[in-house]
Amino acid sequence: MSPDHTLVEESSRQLPLVRKLLLLLVLCFAQFLDAFSMSTILVAVPVLERSMGMTASQGVWIVSGNQLTFASTLLVSGRISDVYGPRLPFIGGVTALGLLSLGAGFVNNKLALIVLRSLSGIACAMSIPSALTLIVRVFPDPAEQARAIGIFGGCGAVADVLGFIIGAIFVQLASYRWIFWFVGMVSLVVGLSSAFVVPAHLAKARQDHEKSVPNWRDLDVVGVAILTVSLILFIFAVTTGSARGWTTLMVLIPLIVSMLLTIAFFFWEALLPVEKAAVPPYMWFYKNFSVLLIVALFPFLWWTVIYTIFMKLWQDVFHWSAISAVAHTLPLGIIAFATSFTGFLTRMFNPKWIILLGLFMASAGTTTLALAGGEPDNYWPFVFPAFLVGSAGTMLAFTHTNIAIFQTAPTSMAGTVGAMFNGALQLGSAIGLAAAISIEMSVEVIHGGPTKYHGRAAALWFILGIIATEVISVMWFYHKTTNQPALHSEDIAKDSGCSLGKGRIDKDEMEATTEHSV
Repeated sequence: MSPDHTLVEESSRQLPLVRKLLLLLVLCFAQFLDAFSMSTILVAVPVLERSMGMTASQGVWIVSGNQLTFASTLLVSGRISDVYGPRLPFIGGVTALGLLSLGAGFVNNKLALIVLRSLSGIACAMSIPSALTLIVRVFPDPAEQARAIGIFGGCGAVADVLGFIIGAIFVQLASYRWIFWFVGMVSLVVGLSSAFVVPAHLAKARQDHEKSVPNWRDLDVVGVAILTVSLILFIFAVTTGSARGWTTLMVLIPLIVSMLLTIAFFFWEALLPVEKAAVPPYMWFYKNFSVLLIVALFPFLWWTVIYTIFMKLWQDVFHWSAISAVAHTLPLGIIAFATSFTGFLTRMFNPKWIILLGLFMASAGTTTLALAGGEPDNYWPFVFPAFLVGSAGTMLAFTHTNIAIFQTAPTSMAGTVGAMFNGALQLGSAIGLAAAISIEMSVEVIHGGPTKYHGRAAALWFILGIIATEVISVMWFYHKTTNQPALHSEDIAKDSGCSLGKGRIDKDEMEATTEHSV
């Protein structure tokens, strides 16, 4: 480990326990606000469309605009956190979310609202990778770090459910504007608190051994810009395809350009010195890093599809009220939060087996929902237990993938790793949901329309197929971890196809090849 990071780690170990717990609370609030601001707005979209005279396609962009900017700017946020330190990006991101949300509560123009929501996605993208970097630095002990990351992830699951409930209460009893004002006020309090709670020494950036200050040239601006535009176009194409049709020019052109830009990105990265690349090539050779990113495509997808299918079924077909429908989803969030406290299992079992257990539980829950979720009377005997088993399994997979992926890489790359992990979560959700909705609509055309369950069941079978693919990937490609000495930089360069002549690999990066004993 480099001297800079040894100093940061030692300073973190000396922090009082109360200071650490306060900091974790602040960081968890940031995760909570990110998920909460997304789930609450889903309840308010119908009211927003009526009050502002929006079309259905314009209403979609209140949600999609936020998702698009969030997912597409995660990588640049992670790199900023690694290069310049996580403290300022975190404080700035949370504070910006508060100001933008307050502004959104006052506007009466639909275009202004969409713009503010899109900018809020960038603010959230600044805070999440930096929050994960802070957790990794403040809790260097593997056991403490595992618990902290698990709790951090669990707050997002709780926020999803509470967002639906509180959003429905605001919409029905007050005004949709209170959704924005609530998020804004809490965000500003969290931002102000974090300025005092986050220790100053955590502002340290990833530094070269010979330099005392971070260099702006360490940030691959061109590479990040190419990849960001590529992701924006790709997410736009995917989110538009299910509504406009996959063969329309509005979908095909962004999709093709996105693919070309992705190819251009990898060519550009190959030309750069290793240590300056936006996504250093050797990251893909960290033990189990790639397979863990594949697993990260699944958790948010499962929850998003389940929420979408059953909220529409219960309200549009069963004619349950919005609050009643939301109340029936409570088991998803409660069991997910409870399962987030399983970080201690990493001291007893290899993450591979915990992740596989979670995937098998998710498959059992999904199968039950596909077979027996189409009648109101089936909620308690079938849907309720399937929610418990499926959500607990998904949270197991999410929590321990999150923990394991940070153990594959050095602390100096925590921001980038966090950005890639969260980007995979968002991409999996966006792409998978669009595919599931397309499958559902196609089957409904043949089997009696949206009042029947055939289309929803087909979408759930599609999710089961994704879970099966994940299971095979983990069983085949996830390698058991053991304590081994780190490879030398020459070995890393040789294995990853990187040339040491193009740039020295930081000693911290060498440590990432050490296989952690869990």
